[in-house]
Amino acid sequence: MRKRILLYGLIFLVSCAMLPGVRKVPLTGRSQLNLIDEQEINALSFKEYQKVLSESKVVTGGPQAAMVQKVGLRIQRAVETYFREQNNSDYLTNYRWEFNLIEDSKTANAWCMPGGKVAFYTGILPITADEAGLAVVMGHEIAHAIANHGNERMSQTLAMQKISGGIAGVISNDPEKASQIFMGALGIGVLLPFSRSNESEADYMGLMFMSMAGYNPEHAPLFWERMLKYTNGGGTPQFLSTHPSHETRIANLKKWLPEARTYYRPGGS
Repeated sequence: MRKRILLYGLIFLVSCAMLPGVRKVPLTGRSQLNLIDEQEINALSFKEYQKVLSESKVVTGGPQAAMVQKVGLRIQRAVETYFREQNNSDYLTNYRWEFNLIEDSKTANAWCMPGGKVAFYTGILPITADEAGLAVVMGHEIAHAIANHGNERMSQTLAMQKISGGIAGVISNDPEKASQIFMGALGIGVLLPFSRSNESEADYMGLMFMSMAGYNPEHAPLFWERMLKYTNGGGTPQFLSTHPSHETRIANLKKWLPEARTYYRPGGS
């Protein structure tokens, strides 16, 4: 039985590699499955983002909301500069960046939907502590969007459900199912979060992005040391989901620091 499952898994992976929806993740070069048209998934993203905002208390003034905006814009500009220097500005054509802070002191969470729709919850701000700490999380969440992790997870879900041939139909003809799969693929709500490999990839890319934006990458492991202390005092916040262990994450970030420093320009964008 185990051998059969492994065989089916191998066949699935080989089949996915032959599909036209396979693309490379920026910075890492990893191959991934993206079966869903970017405009289609972004349209769904923008709709779901507005739904979340309409059902939440959005903080529209004050220093905390201003900081979220400031950090988001700095990393946005850094990402845009990176792709422009790679002669690949078209990669971001369908992005409609937005950065919002949601009042919820019990939720230590943040996320970025496809197309650059970012939300932070006030419950994570005591752990980010300052602007540099916020940049660690902002870079990580933006990295999820840049790496198309939502599209990848959604594509895997649809493919495993054997409806990959009708992806467009599911999204346009069954909005409720599309919404459920979409939010689950992003790890928002009660469905499955990103995989550990996705999280590690976002850690790496996020570290590079925050460095490009002029935030000292040395703050990344410091943030996770604070998160370690926070979680030792209670339960695991939603932000962590199936993230790598704190010790593994901190060790990886320290290992990547020399590369991140090559992107670091004090003062930023």
